[in-house]
Amino acid sequence: MSSSSRSRRGAAVSVLLFTSVLVSACGADEADQTSAKGTEEQSGAGVRKPVVATYDGGIYVLDGETLKVAKDVPLKGYNRVNPAGDDRHIMVSTSQGFRVLDAVRQKMTDIAFKGAEPGHVVLHAGKTVLFTDGTGEATIFDPADLGKGKPKTETYASPSPHHGVAVELENGELVTTLGTANERKGIVVLDEKRKEIARNEKCPEVHGEATAKDEAVVIGCEDGVLIYKDQKITKVDSPTEYGRIGNQRGSEKSPVVLGDYKQDPEAELERPEKVSLINTETGKMQLVDLGTSYSFKSLAGGPGGEALVLGTDGSIHVIDPESGKLTRTLPVIDTWREPLDWQQSRPELFVRGGTAFVTDPEQKKIHAVDLESGKKKATGTFEKKPNEISGVVTS
Repeated sequence: MSSSSRSRRGAAVSVLLFTSVLVSACGADEADQTSAKGTEEQSGAGVRKPVVATYDGGIYVLDGETLKVAKDVPLKGYNRVNPAGDDRHIMVSTSQGFRVLDAVRQKMTDIAFKGAEPGHVVLHAGKTVLFTDGTGEATIFDPADLGKGKPKTETYASPSPHHGVAVELENGELVTTLGTANERKGIVVLDEKRKEIARNEKCPEVHGEATAKDEAVVIGCEDGVLIYKDQKITKVDSPTEYGRIGNQRGSEKSPVVLGDYKQDPEAELERPEKVSLINTETGKMQLVDLGTSYSFKSLAGGPGGEALVLGTDGSIHVIDPESGKLTRTLPVIDTWREPLDWQQSRPELFVRGGTAFVTDPEQKKIHAVDLESGKKKATGTFEKKPNEISGVVTS
């Protein structure tokens, strides 16, 4: 998502979803397995486990195993993508609101959730929650209903529009942010009847969400995090006076949540080299020095709960979340530098199952990497620079 400076200025739309990190390619790369030009498959056929990549003016729908382009879907403007929550649809954030792409059939549907500044998309406990910053509304639905048309929804309206996020838990509780267009300050927890059961307003510049083992929810602040668990909110302070955590990744297999970590409130664009590990069982935070910087699209979780970070050194850094030790480094791409403009393309990491998908915008490529072996399974080459990457949910 946006950097700390962007958040402080109230900058635009952000959407939850899995982010990216890249590394210098080492060893003999496999020859590119496909080019976007002249390789489109029949649009009538379904795509296997589709992956999507945005570019300036459209979305590539890719076969998730070969990374061949099945369809180039034109769509004007700067668009963001996230899993919609089922095995065929992608949520697309556009200037008019959230739209739904049928990635298997390679076409935009008529399903839309209109509203200014569509933001985070959160998947948890069989529900999808959309947060629209311009209205402050959280829209909740069952993604299994998307195949039948626009699903039945529940809407919760925040007291004031703001850049926020919300997640619904297994028991129906809703955890959502508090704030206005000028100030974001904390979270509130509502029961299934939307009656308030907990609140904490000591989380300046509240941003981002992740859920860990036993449904512990972590929400980022500019001076630490809030943890909501068992109907109690706990504040975990950063070890430095200013220690902003705005992007988090969690797994139901681990009590530890991975977060970014920024320490310079005056930086136009801080290029951090440390990440944070928040243990939701002990309430402790640990910092890990990667020795390389990364971007807000660089964080992901592995299939076993591992913390993954794509560094500007071009490698995926694998961290044991419990010990904080770097266990492996997987080289993928050349070194890169994060651009100042948050909407400008940069390498991104998206993980599904045991496969990491890494974009290489300057080379107009995307690589699929087996996380166990570290080897590239496929490479796609495109006519235009890929920007954001996402995919459908697979079992």
